[in-house]
Amino acid sequence: MTQLDVAFRYGTPPGENELRALTYAREVYGIRKIEFDEAQQTVRVEYDASRLNEESVAAILRRAGMDLREKVEFV
Repeated sequence: MTQLDVAFRYGTPPGENELRALTYAREVYGIRKIEFDEAQQTVRVEYDASRLNEESVAAILRRAGMDLREKVEFV
């Protein structure tokens, strides 16, 4: 299992429906953790790279209703 992180900037902050949908997204095999930074308007996802890639993580977040704008590089 290879753990990687990816971060995305979002436009509209997630509401109750989006957060509920993200709870179910964590049940998807390969999503390990989802963290929000409200000040930076970013969401950071830890995932299993042997199961998922950045595009599939973004698709999962979008299906949950997240307003993703761009991938963010972090250190």
